[in-house]
Amino acid sequence: MSKLGWFAAGLGLGALAVIQLRDNPKAQAALDDAIAAAKDFSSAVAAGYQEREAELSKPAPKAAAKVSTPRPAAKRPATKK
Repeated sequence: MSKLGWFAAGLGLGALAVIQLRDNPKAQAALDDAIAAAKDFSSAVAAGYQEREAELSKPAPKAAAKVSTPRPAAKRPATKK
């Protein structure tokens, strides 16, 4: 389908949606519910982002000095003489 065909189909579906929203109160209520859910989701994402950003901006706690333990020496394979 050509780009003009897709554009015309989009215009037609958009016009149909506007007519449904104007004439059908159930469709308007469904749209309002969807908008409210999207706003709740976006505010939850924003709050999580701000919380994580605050965690990352705090200075890191100083770690206790690590005591290094010597590692055992690697075993060498037996050599033939």
